Formats: sequence, C-alpha cells, structure tokens
Amino acid sequence: MTSVDLEIDEGVAHIWLNRPDRLNAVAPELVDDLLTALDRTTGTKAVVLGGRGRAFCAGHDLKENPQGDSRTRIERLQEVTRRLRTIPQPVIAAVHGYAIGAGAEFALGCDLVLAAEDAVFAFPEASLGLSVTGAASRLLPLIVGPLKAKELLLLGERVDARTAHELGLVNAVVPDVHETARDWARRIPAHPATTLAKRALDAGIDSALEQALELEVSHALITEHLPGNALGSRA
Repeated sequence: MTSVDLEIDEGVAHIWLNRPDRLNAVAPELVDDLLTALDRTTGTKAVVLGGRGRAFCAGHDLKENPQGDSRTRIERLQEVTRRLRTIPQPVIAAVHGYAIGAGAEFALGCDLVLAAEDAVFAFPEASLGLSVTGAASRLLPLIVGPLKAKELLLLGERVDARTAHELGLVNAVVPDVHETARDWARRIPAHPATTLAKRALDAGIDSALEQALELEVSHALITEHLPGNALGSRA
C-alpha cells in the first residue's frame, strides 16, 4: 500500500493521502509519494487533494524521528507547496476531519478549499516548539489578515469548519466534501484560459513566496534543534 493514491477520472486527478492508521500524518514517504502523484497529473484539467480515513492530514507524524540532513528534509516538504502553486491545473483541497500543521499548510497551498462539517484546522507549531514551513507565514496573513494570522499561529487554537469559512480559510462548508470537490473540478473549464487565470491571480500572491519559504527554513532549523520541542524530545 502506497502512502498516496492517484486516480484519474473524466480528466480530473484525485490524489488521496493514504496513511489512515496515522490520520495521514506527514512522513518522508508521504511527501515523496505526494510529489510523484502531483507530477503524474499532467494533462488533467483539475486536481482534487483529499485524505483517506478519518482525516485530511493531522500534521507531522511525531512518532517519526527526523533522519538525515534537516535542511534537505524541510526543503523537500516545502516542495509540496511549490508544486501545488506552480502546476498549471487548479487544485481543490477536500478537507474532512483534521487539517493540522502541515495538513493545514497543504490546504493553504491549494487554489480552492472545501471543508466537511467536521473539519478542524490548526497551526500548532509554536506551541510544539516548532516553526511553520509550508509558506503559512506568507499565505495565511493574505487570507485571514495579519492580526488573525498571528492569533492562529501564536495561540495554535483549533478552528472548526464554520469559523474557518467565516475567516476565509475555506470557500464553502458542505455535507459531502468529496462529491462537491468532484463537482467543482468537473465544472472547471478544460481551456488554457484556466491556467492563465490561475497564473495571473497567483502572480502577486507568490511574488514573495520564495523569500517566505527560505525564512521558514532558517527558523525551522533553529527550532528543531532547541530542547523541548515535539521532534527533539524524540531525538
């Protein structure tokens, strides 16, 4: 069983995070498999990103001890955000259950976000002694505003689906998030103008993305090696 599944149906690529026993928590193999799946969406008109089991993605798997060079590992994770932002097709996040930490950052990186009524978002990195790494420092303030972004990042409190919608973190809260995501994906025109529209809208948003990602790497390298963080306590 792979940690990410890819299904293509009627021109729509459906990517499923597939570690349901770990609530699709992020591990190196999931990152590698997700990047491979995104690479294989060429020729589709839209991509839907969802999670198998009870959650979208519960964040970093804290049972995984970090291995190898820290910068390489962090930059590999950040490549998910880069790929989500730069592939030509619109990407729809279909979020149910937990979207925590890296899971919330995966959703932020998508073009559209749909939430099930049981969806829960949070950015708990600071409370765990860690740093955000998926461009949340750039994307979150643009979506919810600087003050609310600081509240979400500094307090790390969980946000339910309805509150996430009020904040602008999600486009809509729906009863059947996966079916709605499929419907939205089917309605996206299979036309070059779609790609151009995505590029035009993201041009200003992503102009400082690389700077934000590099700063996040620097902060992550500092926090990862401080005592008392959620990763270091298992090192």
